[in-house]
Amino acid sequence: MALVEMELARILISETSESQVIYLKEKGGQRGFPILIGIYEAFEINRKITGEAMPRPMTHDLLRNTIRSLGAGLERVVIDALREATFFAKLQLKRGTETVMVDCRPSDAIALAAAEQAPIFVDESVIDEATKTE
Repeated sequence: MALVEMELARILISETSESQVIYLKEKGGQRGFPILIGIYEAFEINRKITGEAMPRPMTHDLLRNTIRSLGAGLERVVIDALREATFFAKLQLKRGTETVMVDCRPSDAIALAAAEQAPIFVDESVIDEATKTE
């Protein structure tokens, strides 16, 4: 698996649509692609990027606090598959010398990455598939 580091380039939020769009762009490169996500996930990613605090922990904060309470940290996010127009991701957690991969939605992974300032990696095959022009 050849991984490419990406960065969150844009978030497009439309309150009149169910689907929101985040754009990932190759760090130091030209390739990029959109991922459709839900409105709540888009708002959460935007909150993490802008540093807006909520009065009580949201779901992503709960997961972040749980990971920390277990003595682990988010090492990176890996988007490793694209099947039938659906992206698949994993959280790569590190606790001591142990690495654990946890399956999750890309929107949740990116929200956590934004909160933790963790890198986002995408498998080269996913970039190839996502950037195909027909």
